[in-house]
Amino acid sequence: MKITKDLYQSSLTLLTDFYQFTMAYAYWKSGKAEEEAVFNLFFRKNPFQSGFTIAAGLDYVIDYCRNMKFTDQDLAYLADMTDAKGNREFDPEFITYLKNLTFSCDVDAVEEGEVVFPNMPIVRVKGPLIQCQLLETPLLNIINFQTLIATKAARIVLAANGDPVMEFGLRRAQGIDGALAASRASYIGGCSSTSNVMAGKLFDIPVSGTHAHSWIMSFDNEMEAFEAYAATFPDDTILLVDTYDITQGVRNAIVIAQRLREKGKQLKGIRIDSGDLAYFSIMAREMLDKSGFPEVKIVASNDLDEHIITSLKMQEAAIDIWGVGTKLVTAFDQPALGAVYKLSALKNADEEWIPKIKLSQQSIKINIPGYHNVLRFTTQGKAIADMIYLEGVDQGHKVTIIDPNDPTRRKKISVENAEAEILLKPIFSKGEKVYHRPAIHQIRQRTQDRLAAFDKTHKRLINPHIYPVGLEASLYEFRTNLVLKAKSLENGN
Repeated sequence: MKITKDLYQSSLTLLTDFYQFTMAYAYWKSGKAEEEAVFNLFFRKNPFQSGFTIAAGLDYVIDYCRNMKFTDQDLAYLADMTDAKGNREFDPEFITYLKNLTFSCDVDAVEEGEVVFPNMPIVRVKGPLIQCQLLETPLLNIINFQTLIATKAARIVLAANGDPVMEFGLRRAQGIDGALAASRASYIGGCSSTSNVMAGKLFDIPVSGTHAHSWIMSFDNEMEAFEAYAATFPDDTILLVDTYDITQGVRNAIVIAQRLREKGKQLKGIRIDSGDLAYFSIMAREMLDKSGFPEVKIVASNDLDEHIITSLKMQEAAIDIWGVGTKLVTAFDQPALGAVYKLSALKNADEEWIPKIKLSQQSIKINIPGYHNVLRFTTQGKAIADMIYLEGVDQGHKVTIIDPNDPTRRKKISVENAEAEILLKPIFSKGEKVYHRPAIHQIRQRTQDRLAAFDKTHKRLINPHIYPVGLEASLYEFRTNLVLKAKSLENGN
């Protein structure tokens, strides 16, 4: 698999928020830097009002962690930083500490292409407090965006209902890295190809494309442009037919199809990029079929998303392939996932995990304390519920899952009558990679396989049925008691 270091050859360790370094410095000054901690990365709501989310970005995380070190240039920059009074921001001894810092954390994560839900950890990091803290911003930056785009792509692919979806949002993406990460995540989500040639090279994604209106406009007339393009790509010709008049464009494409057939070749398709896509695709299909070219595919583009595709499907539009750009790679209707990274436990001098709780006036923002993991229960290959539980706690024969935000939502499961899978997989152990990185084509297939395990009602684009995800009952009580205790201390009781 092509990995991201092919592109990111300089150190990215400074790609973080400044407050991560001020906290790291304060940990070091306070003698807390090497305390063992556990942080969890999770999100609170599915994006796009979806019933599911697709995890993505782990491959970037692996490369980041493997290359987590400070270069001499990084250290020189930090050493030269000054505070408001002109004093050195960091002691020279701290700079030396950073110079000798070696990544040594345990990282467990759900695999890319996995179906995930609110509150469950996507990534769990255990190790020295200072290292865990420094990982917060880059991990959120990576996971937030790629998971968001993979989810959007999966929804679009579901709407296309088996038709290929080409991603070609490079020109509208949020910068160079936004475009590359979006192309990768879109493929993981189920897109069949990308127009982004660099993404094809770096990530081994199939590339595809047709031509632009400028190609047509560079000739004296449309027919000349079609002829020249077909002569150049006789085995892979898709003609853009809406530069001037769509009906005439289709007629001209049929002439080219006839000429290609005489040479033993075949017109691959036509593309419509404007106008009433339902009306013109049906018209084009009738014209092509009547002329003896039922095999010619019709490609549609023009600010498509899952909702427009669904509408076009309902109108029985004669579209075979969908080209989706802006609304996919920019996550047009929800620009951020909103994942967070929270401390959940610290190990004390007696090697015991001390759970940590964050209070909030909003129950959705109260974190899940302790050292926990996620089990997915299935019966006959169908997912029935996900359970967040404390590591090391015996679950017994029957478990009750409680929604942390709505304790009236509960589900009882007989463990003996269901199969259970631990979703967090070991990625790093004491800083050493232990995970075998699958090819991106395998990740894309995992997305499809894992989605297939969920009922169609959970995959509805609008008002999906809520899949049961919650805390194991003893963890729920444990969390509730910690909240009550913390509030009591806060109020001086």
